[in-house]
Amino acid sequence: GEVFTEITKPGLEPYVGLHYPATDIPQAARFLFMKNKVRMICDCRAKHVKVVQDEKLPLDLTLCGSTLRAPHTCHLQYMENMDSIASLVMSIVINEGDEEGSEPVQVQNRKRLWGLVVCHNTTPRFVPFPLRYACEFLAQVFSIHVNKELELENQMFEKNILRTQTLLCDMLLRDAPLGIVSQSPNVMDLVKCDGAALLYKDKKYKLGLTPTDFQIRDIVSWLDEYHRDSTGLSTDSLYDAGFPGALSLGGSISGMAAVKISEKDWLFWFRSHTAAEVRWGGAKHEPGEKDDGSR
Repeated sequence: GEVFTEITKPGLEPYVGLHYPATDIPQAARFLFMKNKVRMICDCRAKHVKVVQDEKLPLDLTLCGSTLRAPHTCHLQYMENMDSIASLVMSIVINEGDEEGSEPVQVQNRKRLWGLVVCHNTTPRFVPFPLRYACEFLAQVFSIHVNKELELENQMFEKNILRTQTLLCDMLLRDAPLGIVSQSPNVMDLVKCDGAALLYKDKKYKLGLTPTDFQIRDIVSWLDEYHRDSTGLSTDSLYDAGFPGALSLGGSISGMAAVKISEKDWLFWFRSHTAAEVRWGGAKHEPGEKDDGSR
């Protein structure tokens, strides 16, 4: 996750723009944030009080929904490292199907943790219940707004895709396949990409950033040999997909989507390699480190 906005007192270290690995909030912690929308820690240095359970109770006692539940020791250490003694965390929970590219209405009843509003204090502080209740209400209202914004964005995206798809299909039905690369809108408007190519009747029609004609022939030969039974292929990395000529493409071409129109005709979309500088916060994590859900 990324810290994308903050308000701090003068002199405090800013966190805006920092990224934190997913393992910093393991699955067990996310479950608690989903269950308990507002989480307060008055003093991370306070001594824990042991809870003794009556042996006659049929089930183990759980304090997941309790304000009195003590934080995990690793979280307390995390707060110490940030020079934060007290905190108040509000969960922003949205519908599972609200983001672009996600499943539609069928899973809208499922929820997921979208973000957190985190308040830190450098000294111990108790937030009274009426104020916590008000914070929870504000977080719920904000979650509704986020839901609506994502729904609207998704609807506009789908509407634009359907409109473009209809126009392109009309070109194909009128037996004018070259129109999908020569007219507007074209195939690049259908898929977010850096380049597209149409291989039709042994001729190549290219848009934007694409491999050379020789490299496209190599890709077609590779697809015919290793993906003959498939009507297409989609990959983020041609190198990871096993294309032997991937290194010769350099950084200009990395991902590809290919659709087999006929035995010799193909439609391609290409994406270039994207490099970005990420400012990490928190502990250093190895690339292979996974969240096993046990912490």
